[in-house]
Amino acid sequence: MPSIYLHIPFCKQACHYCNFHFSTSLKYKAEMVKAMLQELEVRQDYLIDKELDSIYFGGGTPSLLTEGELMLFFEQIEKRFTIKPGAEITLEANPDDLTKEKITALRRTPVNRLSIGVQSFFEEDLRFFNRAHNAREARICLEEACAAGFAGLTIDLIYGSPTTSDAHWEENLNITFGYDIPHVSCYALTVEERTALSHFIQTGKAPPVDEARAARQFGELVAAMQDHGYLQYEISNFARPGHFAAHNSSYWKGEPYLGLGPSAHSYNGESRQWNVANNAKYLRALQDLPGFTKPASLPTGLFEIEHLSPNDRYNEYVMTGLRTLWGVELFRLRQMGEDYERHFLRHIQSFIDTGQATQEGETVRLTDAGKFLADGIAAAVFVVT
Repeated sequence: MPSIYLHIPFCKQACHYCNFHFSTSLKYKAEMVKAMLQELEVRQDYLIDKELDSIYFGGGTPSLLTEGELMLFFEQIEKRFTIKPGAEITLEANPDDLTKEKITALRRTPVNRLSIGVQSFFEEDLRFFNRAHNAREARICLEEACAAGFAGLTIDLIYGSPTTSDAHWEENLNITFGYDIPHVSCYALTVEERTALSHFIQTGKAPPVDEARAARQFGELVAAMQDHGYLQYEISNFARPGHFAAHNSSYWKGEPYLGLGPSAHSYNGESRQWNVANNAKYLRALQDLPGFTKPASLPTGLFEIEHLSPNDRYNEYVMTGLRTLWGVELFRLRQMGEDYERHFLRHIQSFIDTGQATQEGETVRLTDAGKFLADGIAAAVFVVT
């Protein structure tokens, strides 16, 4: 089933580790909403199947949207698509936005799942990350969301930070288990180029990321999640049975999706395209269109496109497959061409021999020993073009 992703490119402040596209100025938020609705109009035919399995508001900080702005999106989506009964509709949210009033307002919308950027329950971590919320708000928003009846909840946590001791990481997990959160996404602190964190490390204002600490805390994470009944269905994602994220699972399984907003990506099985990662250029590309009249051709300057070669499709499949519970299915490689199956089996064998991967019949998966090295293992089995 296809899905829609909406990138809301605004944040109150910049987290030190983040390299996603956003602006800390909300001056043009109303214009951006209108432009994204315009893009929905002109690109509605990108998805051949009009029945949506999921809708995801990401960013940026989608919890900065008002109830009225959210309803504008839903009204326009429902005019052009069918939202499948029981479809997963997720909104990413920051704890400081999720007041009791905001949560009550969200309950009046079709949103049925909140993805809350907690990151940590400790002040020193949150200050190091430059998060807009504090530890108290992280707890209060979860209490309010649960009280309001949001059964669909997931939170993000970060491990491997210089400020996160092993004891604090263990406590972060215990607090999470105490709220009985059905889905948890956990990410190693990564130093991305052109971020404040990268600058701080380069100038000696912050220590470099300790890979040994990150690996140790990842091991603790996997063990604790298993002990509490969570399935690690993707390297960074853990869920109770029946609570896998439908939207992200569709990405990993290669389902088509339409991305709206600056920097948003789209995929149709044959090609990928990505919108310009610049708010002003995005607005100019769409504001030139009169009203909601669909033009004969898409606006120039809105996106770039990459047509995927057979090698690209193979590389993407093994990269995502090795990260997931579903693994790499050999029959799918044979469908791409027997040379791809032979190439994969030849290059994955050394990781099977070292216990970092395992083959069960037609399926190859990473073991717990291999999961922390997933990106490197995937790169080793790529077809280099």
